[in-house]
Amino acid sequence: MLEVLGLHAHYGKSHVLHGVNFTVGEGEIVCLLGRNGSGRSTTAKAIMGLVQASGVLRWRGQTLLGKPPHEIARLGLGYVPENRDIFPRLTVHQNLMLGQKRPGASGKWSFEDMYQLFPRLRERQHVPAGVLSGGEQQMLTLCRTLMGEPDLILIDEPTEGLAPLIVDQVAGFLKTLQSQRIAILLIEQKLTIALDISDRVLVMGHGEVVFDGSPSAFAEQPDVRREWLEV
Repeated sequence: MLEVLGLHAHYGKSHVLHGVNFTVGEGEIVCLLGRNGSGRSTTAKAIMGLVQASGVLRWRGQTLLGKPPHEIARLGLGYVPENRDIFPRLTVHQNLMLGQKRPGASGKWSFEDMYQLFPRLRERQHVPAGVLSGGEQQMLTLCRTLMGEPDLILIDEPTEGLAPLIVDQVAGFLKTLQSQRIAILLIEQKLTIALDISDRVLVMGHGEVVFDGSPSAFAEQPDVRREWLEV
């Protein structure tokens, strides 16, 4: 589905990505690991057209580079940023409405589906999103992205700062998406979750992918973990 070849990215004169290569297949959960500053978030932003990039980005054979973010989203890519980007003065339900790919039309996912996935959102559906807890805001931004009917979701640090119970709910949500053949590129720090739910693990260092393999293969290479992940 997604093919990334020789991807470079810059912030002004700062060269952040140095030839990133990987693929994501249909219904696959690929976890992108690495220390802060390794280029993980920049990779997601480059795919979504949010930073200056060069190289090859193909989605189902179609070139993404040069397209604006809204066109990339319409092609079937969803993005959940680390800062969540909810609309604080709008209610939970209104935030979900803004995520609809075709407002007013019935799609693959309904409001009821979202409220079943996260019952807490049903309880809070008429509450301004700005007063939600961090965990509730994470639930909301995941569901708002899903309302856009993506076939691939790029998710940046979804469990950061969340209580263990909410972390488990988020992990269950990701497995539910996979059961619906939705692919996921997951940027995550918690190794337990990454290795538990992922089909494949990528490790980034200095703007490059330095490991690409199965969770079991990663577990058999402690040197990779020590050199590229441990502080």
